[in-house]
Amino acid sequence: MLKLGIPTWLRAVAVGLTLVAFTPADVLAVGDPPPQPKPKPKPKPKPKPKPKPKPKDSRLDDDQIYSVGYWQAKGGQYVAALTTLRSAENQADPRIQTMIGFSLRKLGQVDEAMGYYNKVLAAHPDRTTTRQYLGEAFLQLNRPDKAREQLSEIAKRCGVACEDYQLLAEEIAKFEARG
Repeated sequence: MLKLGIPTWLRAVAVGLTLVAFTPADVLAVGDPPPQPKPKPKPKPKPKPKPKPKPKDSRLDDDQIYSVGYWQAKGGQYVAALTTLRSAENQADPRIQTMIGFSLRKLGQVDEAMGYYNKVLAAHPDRTTTRQYLGEAFLQLNRPDKAREQLSEIAKRCGVACEDYQLLAEEIAKFEARG
């Protein structure tokens, strides 16, 4: 008979390891104590009513008010724009004053609008948008000479290529074409 040369003890270890490797885990855990049942959860106490959060300040800041008022005015909602712009905390803001003047002018209250424009320009003479609107107000008052003065002032401050110059120049040209 032919001997393979594998010692008997090595064969026994190999057989034992094979049995252990392929035996289901729950069979090997026979001596382990069973897991404890999970305790039933205690009923949760009723939550206390949460205090109401402090209301957030829903008030817009002046930049937001200006933006809303600007777009209302540019969209033809002049009364709404006036209401919005007049709710601003800083009524001395030249942007707010200019747009109040714009809305008043569009509502036909040109004299009152002129007061706003002049107040802005007294404190901020380089505001070309205010000058553009003032020039348009002069056209409404049938004073194209005064509108051209504002056009000249705009040109000194931002040149003939800037938007405020171009817009007022177009309005003057339309006014003169109507004769």
